[in-house]
Amino acid sequence: MRRRLRSVAAVAAAAVIGLAAGCSGGGSSDSGKPVKLKFLSLAWQKDSLAANKRLVAEWNKENPKIQVQYVQGSWDNVNDQLVTSFEGGDPPDVIHDDSSALAGFASQGYLTDLTKLLPAGLKSDIPQAAWGTATFAGQGGGEQGIYGVPFLQESQVILANKKLLDDAGVKVPTVDAPWTWDQFQQISKKLTSGKRFGVAWALKSPVNRVLNLSLNYGGTFFQTAGGKTTVKVGPQEREVLQRIHDQLYKDKSADPSALGMGTADPLPGFYAGKYAMLPASIYMRQQVIEQAPKNFEWVTIPPLKGQTTQQGEIAQTLSVAADSKHPKEAVKFISWFLNGQHQVELAKGDWLIPTSQTAAKDPSLNTSKDGWDIATASAKSLILAPYLKVDGYDEFKTKVATPALQSYFANKISIDQLAQKLTGDGDKVLARYQH
Repeated sequence: MRRRLRSVAAVAAAAVIGLAAGCSGGGSSDSGKPVKLKFLSLAWQKDSLAANKRLVAEWNKENPKIQVQYVQGSWDNVNDQLVTSFEGGDPPDVIHDDSSALAGFASQGYLTDLTKLLPAGLKSDIPQAAWGTATFAGQGGGEQGIYGVPFLQESQVILANKKLLDDAGVKVPTVDAPWTWDQFQQISKKLTSGKRFGVAWALKSPVNRVLNLSLNYGGTFFQTAGGKTTVKVGPQEREVLQRIHDQLYKDKSADPSALGMGTADPLPGFYAGKYAMLPASIYMRQQVIEQAPKNFEWVTIPPLKGQTTQQGEIAQTLSVAADSKHPKEAVKFISWFLNGQHQVELAKGDWLIPTSQTAAKDPSLNTSKDGWDIATASAKSLILAPYLKVDGYDEFKTKVATPALQSYFANKISIDQLAQKLTGDGDKVLARYQH
């Protein structure tokens, strides 16, 4: 979910040590000894780390017969490390990851199907749409199962310099009356002046962002017929692609030099007034609060509207390793860890949206302070990201879509050439994964 700002890369060594130590050591409840579970967490922001560690300590205090060991991992390399530990037969019992990684692990038999293990209260508190992000075919393309509990969601909004908006007479939109893409493009042009650009698109890793936003126009990029999935780049898929390209080269309201930037790289320019607006994930609000100059005024602008405001939903998840000796105890811990009250703390620590309907109603997640009301309301725009169900998507993204989109946004190829690359090369990749 958040291949960004990986400030915890330094903890990778700790993750290796934790994974290599194996799962489920130290006896069982039948022997009178406490069950021991390893919990691989990818929390990295200061508040998130504190919340995760505090909850584990609280659990251990209240549950002497089921003790959880916190193991710190890193988003930078977690999936490579997990493959090694899965193949070695010693993965952590409880695994923090994002839903885009689960399909491959489930199909290889590395994860436990939680369908019959989840308590009714947890299942009903999380909407079906969110469960869809963690529901995949099992080993060898078998029956559909739930391979993770989704608990934090991410949406894309726009962070804007309020003073520049006010000076230009631009009114901040509301959730009920969001900007259309046309309005966004017009306002971006209006805010462009001299050395200042209306917008900075940081597209070093463009694929998930483009595919998620393309759902504004019903663009899915994939189609399945007769059990065969292929890449699709029609009028609906071209809308957002063309609009971003137009901002870069037709309107000249977007800075081409920002294209190679990672998610947070444009922030210094944003604070300095070089960029009036910054399309970003909702978690970026925390970076602004921590880093912006004292008197910097900013606002959170709701998701843009094409035909709809729909965006692709990916979720952070907690899963149970198939090799865990104590899956029931692991699920018991997960259910407690992800109850409504705790999801409020986890969401605030990570600056994301909880899947828990109970948590989403909490007043602290619905205040106008720091844009929490906009962030929480944006959950209504989230639908299942179509690519989550595509076997071979990771390879398609890495080998085909990323270089092709980078070339297109750098104005090196036309949109027709982009479509040819995505469909021609993409279909060859996906064909190898068809069951």
